[in-house]
Amino acid sequence: MLSTSLPAAERAARLARLERLADSLDRAFRVPVLGLRVGWDGLLGLVPGIGDALTFAPAAFIVVEAHRLGARKRVLARMSVNTVVDTVIGGIPLLGDLFDIGFKSNRRNVALLRDELHRDPLVAQAHRAALS
Repeated sequence: MLSTSLPAAERAARLARLERLADSLDRAFRVPVLGLRVGWDGLLGLVPGIGDALTFAPAAFIVVEAHRLGARKRVLARMSVNTVVDTVIGGIPLLGDLFDIGFKSNRRNVALLRDELHRDPLVAQAHRAALS
């Protein structure tokens, strides 16, 4: 059940902040020759041992914030699986780094949350206003 304790405009503002966070994690930079977009998740994942652990915290924050915003359990479970898969496979040297660049779990999770929050027409309207 969606959290009704927060006004729709506040939920939309939080969603917009999470979208910006996901973009910085998954597509902050453009690789010139290849045209690929990579973010901090892909770049920090190149650091052996700690890179994927560092990017787990903001990814987990997205899931926690989704819970605070009242996302249903099945949506939270799907978001959690995306985050765990990204962290576990991302920990594999080289293969994991390529996976991080393509999978973009944070953007997937925010899309799941956006779909969930847009079930409430007031949030959808406030979100469109927050983005313009």
